[in-house]
Amino acid sequence: MLTVLVASSKGGCGKSTLVTQLASHWAQDGKRTAIIDSDPQGSSFRWASLRPENVPGVLAMEGGRKSLDKVPEDTDRLLIDTPAGSHERELEPYLEKADMLVVPVLPSSFDMHATLHFLQHLRTISRIKRGKLPVALVGNRLKPWTHASQEAMEQLAEQAPFPVIAQLRDTQAYVLLTSLGKGIFDYNSEQVRGHQQDWAPLLRWIKRKH
Repeated sequence: MLTVLVASSKGGCGKSTLVTQLASHWAQDGKRTAIIDSDPQGSSFRWASLRPENVPGVLAMEGGRKSLDKVPEDTDRLLIDTPAGSHERELEPYLEKADMLVVPVLPSSFDMHATLHFLQHLRTISRIKRGKLPVALVGNRLKPWTHASQEAMEQLAEQAPFPVIAQLRDTQAYVLLTSLGKGIFDYNSEQVRGHQQDWAPLLRWIKRKH
């Protein structure tokens, strides 16, 4: 089983977007996919419950210290959605089980400052410090044609202790599809293929690290 932990120091940065879109990709790929949602907002849990019958289902469970014990043994892919501002104490139940950690980042000065502080904290966690838990950063809700987004990603690449693996463009498609229990990988239309390509570097990184 491949276990991906998604965490951030801030709410609203796209943790649930990462979890649900990756879940839809792996479900469509025929992988038995599950989500542990430990965020009190329960966005990923609610998304999974809304999955329509014409797309592959995703199992969702509420988080907690014993939630990992409830994951079916035949699960191929497990995604863990964590609360905003989680530190080692909140992440502890999952850190030993996770195969990798993904951190979404928004291109604003406030978010960048909070994220860089969070990343410095992550460096002190034992498994990360020993190189046993790889960490990837993902720029989210970017407007790549603007200087603000470009400068934010350049700053992140220069100052962050972990690599920026992927950059996701800003689109209302994620909001709309989440309300339907779907993801962009549940569609094959030309309209969503460009956004699917945004995920390719992250998917390659996950495959390589696994």
